Amino acid sequence: MGTTTEPEVRIATGRVRGRAEGGVAVFRGIPFARPPRFGAPEPAEAWDGVRDCVAFGPPPPQQSTVASPVRGRSGESWLTVNVWTPSPGPAAGLPVMVWIYGGAYRAGESGEPVYDGAMLAREGNLVVVTLNYRVGMEGFAHVEGAPANRGLLDQVAALEWVRENVAAFGGDPGRVTVFGESAGAGSIIALMAMPRAAGLFGRAIAQSVPGTYFSAALAADLGAVLAGELGLPPAAEALAAVEPGLLVGAAETATAKMRRYEDRWGAVAYTVTPFSPVVDGDVLPRDPWSALADGAARDVELVVGHTRDEYRLFTQMGRVQGEELLGVFAPGREQDYRDAFPSAGPELLDELVQSDWLFRMPSLRLADAQAAGGGRVWAYELTWATPVLGGACHGLDVPLVFGNLDSGMGTFFLGRSAPPEAAAVSAAFRRSWTGFAAGEGPGWEPYTPEERLTRLFDVEPATVPYPEEASRRIWAAHTFGELPLLN
Repeated sequence: MGTTTEPEVRIATGRVRGRAEGGVAVFRGIPFARPPRFGAPEPAEAWDGVRDCVAFGPPPPQQSTVASPVRGRSGESWLTVNVWTPSPGPAAGLPVMVWIYGGAYRAGESGEPVYDGAMLAREGNLVVVTLNYRVGMEGFAHVEGAPANRGLLDQVAALEWVRENVAAFGGDPGRVTVFGESAGAGSIIALMAMPRAAGLFGRAIAQSVPGTYFSAALAADLGAVLAGELGLPPAAEALAAVEPGLLVGAAETATAKMRRYEDRWGAVAYTVTPFSPVVDGDVLPRDPWSALADGAARDVELVVGHTRDEYRLFTQMGRVQGEELLGVFAPGREQDYRDAFPSAGPELLDELVQSDWLFRMPSLRLADAQAAGGGRVWAYELTWATPVLGGACHGLDVPLVFGNLDSGMGTFFLGRSAPPEAAAVSAAFRRSWTGFAAGEGPGWEPYTPEERLTRLFDVEPATVPYPEEASRRIWAAHTFGELPLLN
C-alpha cells in the first residue's frame, strides 16, 4: 500500500502511486482504456515499475462553450480514471460511487475542480471514482464504419475497470453506485438499458435526465451535416484522419446553424447540442423509458430528479426565444400552458416548456418507468434557489452534491461567498447520496405512480407529492422515446 504520503496500490496493469490529501488517498489520471479514433475502446496497456498518478489525464477534445481544456494537458490518452479513497487496500470493502459528468454530450472532463471527490469519500467513508469519456464527434457522431455511442462504450469500459480494480483501492465491486448530472444522467439511464452494462452497478442516481435520445435515422442525418462542415462523407475512415481540434471546430460551426434544419430535426434544432445517445439497436437497443418499463433495470435501485427551474440557466445566459416555442416543444398543448400558468409571460412560458421537455418530464417519467418495471425508485426536486441566478437552475446541484462550493462551478452558481443556506442544502445532498450508495436508502420513501412522493431539497427539506402537477398533467399523454427524423 506504500507510505502514508505516497500511497501505492497494484492494479491489473501495474502499480500506481498517488498522494495523501485532505484525509484521503488520491490517484489521478490512471488509464483505463485506449481510444482508437472512431473505434470502440481497447484495453489499456500494462506498464513496468510504479506509475505516478498525481495529475489528471488530458480532457477529450471538446467545444469550449461548456468546459475548456486545461493548458498543458494535451494528447490522445483521454480515457483515464481518478480515485479518492479513505482506506486504500483490498481489506476495506467500501461502497463505491462512480461519477459521470455532464456537458451536453459535447464537453466535460473529470479534472474539473468541482468534481473533486475528497469530501464525499471522507464523509461517506466510501470510494469515489471519476472518469473521462469521449464527447462530441469523437464520442457521439453517428457515422458509417464506427460503432454507435462510443462515449457510452467508454463508460462501460471504465465500469469494467472499476469491477476489476476497485478492490485494490478499498472498494467493493459488488456495491457500485453510478451518479451523474445532465448528459451524465442521460448516459446513466442509457447504461441501465444497455445489455453490455448489465451487472456493472447496482444503484444509480440520475440528476436532471435530458430527454434527447436519437433514432438511428436522425443521428445519421446529424452526422452527415457535421461531416459536411469539413467537406467529408460521414464515414469513420475519413473523419479519423482529421485532427481532433478541426472536428471540434466543425461541430461548433454546425451547432450555430442547427435552426436551419428544423424541418428535419424538429425540436432538436432548438437545443444547444447536435449530440445525444443513439438508439441504434445494438449498443443501445431501446430508448430508456420503454426498456425500464419492461424491467431492463429492475435490479438497479434508482434515485432520479431535477431542479425546479431547469432552463433558467440558459435564459440567464441569453437564450430567451419567445412564446412561439410552445408550438415547437409542446405542439397541440400551447393553450394548456397558457391556461395552467395564466400569469406567465412569453419568456417564462418559453422557460417552462423547455424545462419540461428537456429535463423535468423526462426525469419524472423515468421514475414512472422504473416503478412500472418492478424496480425501486426515489424521486427528488431541488427547490432551493441561488440568489446569483434567481432560481433552482440546471447544474446548481453539482457543486451542492460534491460540496465544492468554492470551485469554479460553485462560484458561478453561488457567488464568491456562498450563502449559509447553500452549505445546509449541500450537506443534505451528501448525506442522501452517500447513504444511498451505502445501501441505507436516500432518506425518504420510495416513489410510486400512485402517490408520487418527492423529496424537496431546500433549507427546510420536505417530502411531498410531486410538486409540478400542472406540467405533469399537460404531459400525461406524451410518450418519451427516441426522436425521429422528420423528413
